[in-house]
Amino acid sequence: MNKIQSWGRLTNHKHNIIQLSTPNSVINQISSNLNLGISHGMGRSYGDVALNRDRTLWLTTHLDHLISFDSSTGILHCEAGVSLQEIHRCLIPQGWMLPVSPGTQMITVGGAIANDVHGKNHHRYGSFGDHLISIKIVRTTGETIECSRTNNAEWFFATLGGIGLTGIIVEAIIQLRAVEGPWVHAETIPYNHLDDFFALSDTSEAAWEHNVSWIDCIRGKDAHGLFIRGNLKNPQHKRIPIIQDRSFPITPAFSMVNRLSLPVFNFAYFYANALKRQPKFIHYEKFFYPLDAIQQWNKIYGKKGFYQYQSVVPREVAKEATHEMLKVIKKSGEGSFLAVLKIFGEHESGGLLSFPRAGVTLALDFPNRGTKTLKLFNELDHIVTEAQGRLYLAKDTRMPRALFESGYPRFHEFLKYRDPGMSSEMSRRLLGS
Repeated sequence: MNKIQSWGRLTNHKHNIIQLSTPNSVINQISSNLNLGISHGMGRSYGDVALNRDRTLWLTTHLDHLISFDSSTGILHCEAGVSLQEIHRCLIPQGWMLPVSPGTQMITVGGAIANDVHGKNHHRYGSFGDHLISIKIVRTTGETIECSRTNNAEWFFATLGGIGLTGIIVEAIIQLRAVEGPWVHAETIPYNHLDDFFALSDTSEAAWEHNVSWIDCIRGKDAHGLFIRGNLKNPQHKRIPIIQDRSFPITPAFSMVNRLSLPVFNFAYFYANALKRQPKFIHYEKFFYPLDAIQQWNKIYGKKGFYQYQSVVPREVAKEATHEMLKVIKKSGEGSFLAVLKIFGEHESGGLLSFPRAGVTLALDFPNRGTKTLKLFNELDHIVTEAQGRLYLAKDTRMPRALFESGYPRFHEFLKYRDPGMSSEMSRRLLGS
């Protein structure tokens, strides 16, 4: 038994750890297990989706081989424990990259499928699942299921975004996209009101692939922010930078993001970046994954850990709902430094429990201050519920069951595809087992 934490570091409980070794051996390893288990990759989920206190975790990170790659078509066949970083560092020099990736590339392919992750280009490329050709899963019942949109399609859409509960994802075939090089032509535009964010989003979608905004959420409805947009583009004679990863060295006794430091952080971040408005070329790792350069950055929130709260609400009510959420956050005295606001396009992936839907998503990190933080979340839950929105399962650790059921109305369809030998802290909290 070893102690395992999620990225939010809210708990640190013992688990029975079983390291999966090869795709062919998975069926024996999981069918011989007497306890209910769940897959666990690189541990970047914030909440309890890949935790299983006092029970079994099947670690997938040794399933890390690239099985084949067709450099003429960009079709990659890989094991599910391969990280997105490994794919990019291997294949971008050959002119190919993943069409969609989230704010970190330190996750496995299996994790990307199980959470149907999204990026800054949802309006153009949808979510991760939109580029999956097929998936192979192994179930504790002894079955191996290969599925795609045309073969065993019901299993494909149950597994896509299915938070690891349909079986162990062992292999995937993915369609990559062609790229000229590792560069993003980007610009940062400061704005002074939330209305400006929506106007910038509307005018940027046609010409810019990647659109995202940092917002100073402690200012309420008058929040200002930074709108960042970019296109993959290859400049002439641009030297590849040396990527130097750093690690946050300690776990402080208290959160370094607090009521005293947050106004200073946000003020400095806004004005420092507002002065860098001139368009420039940025290496893709710095543009897409700025936090990956600081390993274990989650320690800045101290020993009590932190929550991430990410919602999506329909576009037609998004402006009013976002205004109300920012108003509630300001009134609570809580605040977030890593506050991200962006637009989802019209396309939905079809995953029964997939998070992305047409609308506006707001992601917020809050230090764990106990009942004060949870009280704020209850108020935000009410706004999301009234707007007929949903919360992101990959980030969640405390969503009420009623909000889950209203936000994911197809969960009843999903239940019949669950693996009877799989369970997680999240599944027991939201699905009852």
